[in-house]
Amino acid sequence: MSTLIENAITIDVEEHFQVAAFKDAVETGSWPRQPSRVVANTEKVLAVFDDAAIKGTFFTLGWVAERYPELVRRIHDAGHEVACHGYSHQLIYEQSPKVFREETLRAKRVLEDAIGASVDGYRAASYSITRRSLWALDTLVEAGFRYDSSIFPVHHDNYGIPDSPRHPYQLQAPNGGHLIEFPITTSRVAGVKLPVAGGGYFRLFPYWLTRMGLKRVNEVERRPFVFYLHPWEVDPAQPRIEASRFSQFRHYNNLDKTEPRLRQLISDFRFTRMDRVLESIALDSTPLALSAA
Repeated sequence: MSTLIENAITIDVEEHFQVAAFKDAVETGSWPRQPSRVVANTEKVLAVFDDAAIKGTFFTLGWVAERYPELVRRIHDAGHEVACHGYSHQLIYEQSPKVFREETLRAKRVLEDAIGASVDGYRAASYSITRRSLWALDTLVEAGFRYDSSIFPVHHDNYGIPDSPRHPYQLQAPNGGHLIEFPITTSRVAGVKLPVAGGGYFRLFPYWLTRMGLKRVNEVERRPFVFYLHPWEVDPAQPRIEASRFSQFRHYNNLDKTEPRLRQLISDFRFTRMDRVLESIALDSTPLALSAA
């Protein structure tokens, strides 16, 4: 194990057919008729965490929690943190503020009813808090979230605020409220800012590159990182959905390698829940307001 710094390990709990890559291939109205695999896949992740004796944060979709409240309780009862991933996994900047507010409050309520405790963390579907949707931060403050983990400091076709801070900070919402932001981790490798925090990048990049980037964050920058995966990423046997070649590549590339890589990652670094990582670090007391321009 390369460092004594504890990092946040997080799981975005959603079905395999709810991803943004399949938005045009699988209509939202058809979701109840799709084969569900989220319970079995999440339990597989829970078993990996149990084998390593670590706790993590599970950003759970409200749509999933309404259908499988026992899964949410199982996550909570095992000592993991339950956090909110929104309700319907829609891109925020394609929703109206009214719809986003209704869905966010609904998802938070469903999760809190399932576990009988407060839900303090939020992560947007596909990291869709961008300069186009900073208004969503006001809703998160209003809903009572303590922290957010939705802003990715990279260029991407669906998300990203490239020049935003790379490490946790106090974030000022447009209406003046405050949240802690734990941005998705990037690392500077050979002068290039690489997204090394997990997900599709974890499957696309060779493991040594991910490990090198994360090790640099811990050992050179002396900062904690956040790592994320989805339950469907440990399920190489999931049904194949007809979509564009690019979308299929994004979703299915190296699924068979995810679980062994995850087990290796857990042995190479120290991990815990996101709320506990945030409790252990000192943040600048002056909140930062991001510009929508």
